[in-house]
Formats: sequence, structure tokens, C-alpha cells
Amino acid sequence: MRNVIHPAVSGDAARLIQRRALAGHERLDGGDSAGLVYPGAREIPGLRKLIRESWQRSARLHANPDNPEAPLAMDTDELEEYRRQHPLASIMPVIQKLLIQPSHDNGLLVAVGDEVGRLLWVEGDPALQRRAEGMMFVPGADWSEATVGTSAPGTALALGRGIQISGAEHYQRSVHPWSCTAVPFHDPDSGALLGVVDITGTATAVAPHTLSLVEATVAAAQAQLRVERLQLAASLASRPARRRNTGTASTAGSARAGTGKEGSLYRNSLQLLGRDQAMLSIEGKTMALSARHSEILALLSAHPDGLSAEELCVLLYPGDASTMTLRAEMVRLRKVLQQLNPAAVPESRPYKLSMDLVPDSGQVLSCLQRGAHRIALEIYRGAVLPKSEAPGIVDLRNRVSSLMREAVLTDGSAETLLKYAELPEARDDVGVRTAALKLLPPRSPKRAAVVTDLERLETELSA
Repeated sequence: MRNVIHPAVSGDAARLIQRRALAGHERLDGGDSAGLVYPGAREIPGLRKLIRESWQRSARLHANPDNPEAPLAMDTDELEEYRRQHPLASIMPVIQKLLIQPSHDNGLLVAVGDEVGRLLWVEGDPALQRRAEGMMFVPGADWSEATVGTSAPGTALALGRGIQISGAEHYQRSVHPWSCTAVPFHDPDSGALLGVVDITGTATAVAPHTLSLVEATVAAAQAQLRVERLQLAASLASRPARRRNTGTASTAGSARAGTGKEGSLYRNSLQLLGRDQAMLSIEGKTMALSARHSEILALLSAHPDGLSAEELCVLLYPGDASTMTLRAEMVRLRKVLQQLNPAAVPESRPYKLSMDLVPDSGQVLSCLQRGAHRIALEIYRGAVLPKSEAPGIVDLRNRVSSLMREAVLTDGSAETLLKYAELPEARDDVGVRTAALKLLPPRSPKRAAVVTDLERLETELSA
């Protein structure tokens, strides 16, 4: 659902919205942040709820509204290598054709960032690019909400949907002369968050049609990414099989380095949330793993530096277990992964993944760490391998679940709390429903269902 108010208005109404946003910044100057930080406190008249909540997150994350510029997160060499292997590199021709080329004549900038808010490409009107350098709206800079506060790229990632931010609605004052529209980019196959596409400029950047334009461009780029993957899969299927002693090392090296077209199209993933058997996706191929193999890959993905046989045993088996038992299981896992993709076979001594593998639980933790609890909830489909009794999995499951619940209770709106309450682990959560009831308007039709749930829980607890 879009929450766009000001781009559709002009003249006196638009100026009034800006004056009210500036009034909010005066409250920050006066140190009166209580109305920003705590839900239920008095609101700034006329400030959009979406903006107010983003300012609340920005304040909690200690973003400084007086910082004149965003910090650089990557130097030139690191940026070039990272861009070359990033999955969004392959769809830049689509962005170039649909957004960047027209922007040269429209006085706009087009930025493409990664899933944590670091800008990878910033192109468009040359004069505007030079102006934007003053606030470090440049490739390699960190524009996450945790770092610069409310902005279209960072807030779109935090909310998981398209957003438009105008002038003084930005948390950082150096950005007040600018307006922007941004839309998150999700993997068309796994749904994993890959990055964000943004248009930045003056009033044109938040015109009513701009959000639709960026959304359509993202949809076209996602379709192109899927087509390229299908073409690549067909190409690989038609190649003669390589001999194992020469092909495996070469493929593994390419996958780890992310070099070449094959490495740039995919974000290899491990789906652990809300399922007893993980789904492993590598280079466009997906397979369900056994419960034990799911646990092993989950633990190895959580320990990228590797684990010794003894360490993995402790995390994997609830009781005493011999490393011989583990080694036998690893042999079976290697055979399974060899059939899917030889590059996925783990190394030994220590046991270690041989390619980058992004678990959905890791994405949730990353989102929670930067205050993007809504996108975390979109990814969160339930507990990590809920039936697993492996000590390491139990610890991971408890950590992810508790942080998710804490974030929802601390930062969540009534809508977010009710969505969380639908999860199996929150079926009997009185605290979440009580918090939602406090935030729901008195005449909301959703109150009746929440009250009914609370009465049910009270009856069951009494029994």
C-alpha cells in the first residue's frame, strides 16, 4: 500500500507540509525528543505518520540530523569489486535505459544501492551530481536509515516498499533541499532483499507519476534478471560435464569470488524460517534438505570462519556424540551437494562453507540491527527449524525469535503487532495483543478480534 500525501499536492498545501516538518526539527533542536521516540506521545501536527515513525527509528539509532554528509562505507577498489559481483550489476542496462538516460534531460539523479543501504551507482544529471557530492550522495556512501536517518533509499529498505520523501521530511538537515523516491528490489526467485532503486532531485523527484515509474522499472529489471537466469541455466545444462578433478575447484573458485556473469546473477540462499527442512538455492537450482543436513548448513552459515569437528558436534547433537558420527553425516551431505552444485561442498579442517550463502535468518538479524523491523517481519516466516533440538539451532532460534518480538513490541505499529500475532509462535502471546489493543483507534473494527483473542487466552490460562 502506498502512503504518499504531499507529492499529490502543490502550492500552499505543499508549503504548509514543509513548515510542519521544519517545526519538528525545531523540537529536535530543543532536545524535546520524547514526542518522537515514544509511541503514544504527542504528535507533530501535520507530520505524516510514516515520517514520524521513521524519525523515531532515526532517533533511537542515534542518527545525527546535523551531520552535513553521509559517511563513505567503501573505498574505490572495494566498491568496484563489490559492484562487479553484486546481483544487481546484471540489471543495470535496464536501469540505464528506463531511468538513467531520461534523467539527464529531467534534472534528476538515479541511485542503486545494496540491501543495507550502501549506494553502488549514482548517475544522471552531471550538474546535480556535483551538487549531491556536497552531502556525499555518491557511490560507496552509506544511506541507511541507521546512518543518515529518514531518506527514500534507507526508509524504503526499512519499510520494504516504495516511499517518497520531500524536503524537510528528511531527518538530516543537509538533505532538506532535495526530494526523492525509492523502491526496494527483491530477488524474483527467492524473495530475498537485494537492494533499492532511487530517484533524487527537486520537486520532480516526488511527482505522482515518479513512484509508478520506479516501480515499473524495478518490475522490468526483476523480469530481466529471471530471464537471464533461465538462459544461464539452459546454457549450463547444454555444456559437456567436466571431469570432477578439474571442474570442481574452478567452479568453486568462481562462485566464491563472484567473478563472471554466472556469479553475479544469484544471491545463494538458505531458507530456514518456519520450516523443518531447509530449502537450499544455489545458482538458480533449489532443493529440500534433510533435517540433519538443514542443521549442519544452518550452523556453518552462522559461523563463516568455520568449525572444528568437535565444535560442530557440540552444536549439532543434543547429547554426547562421536566425531565419527559427524564425519559420516558430512560424507552424505557432500554427496547431496555434489549433485546440486560441486561448488557448494563444504571444506573440512575446519568445516567451512566454500561459497557465500545467505540464510533468511541472517537477513532478519541484519534488518533488526539497522532498525528495519518491518522488512524483518516481511522476511520472518516463523522460527528457525522449529522442530530441531540441536543446541546450536535452539540458540539461534531463540535469538532470532526474541529479537524479532522485542523489535515489534518496541517499535511496532498496531498493524505490525497484529501481523506478528498471526505467527505460530505468537498464538498465545498476551503481551503482543495487549500492546496492539493500546495502539488501535477506539473505533477500529480490528479491536473486537483482539479482545476475543485475549479473552480466549485468559480462559485457557485460568483453566
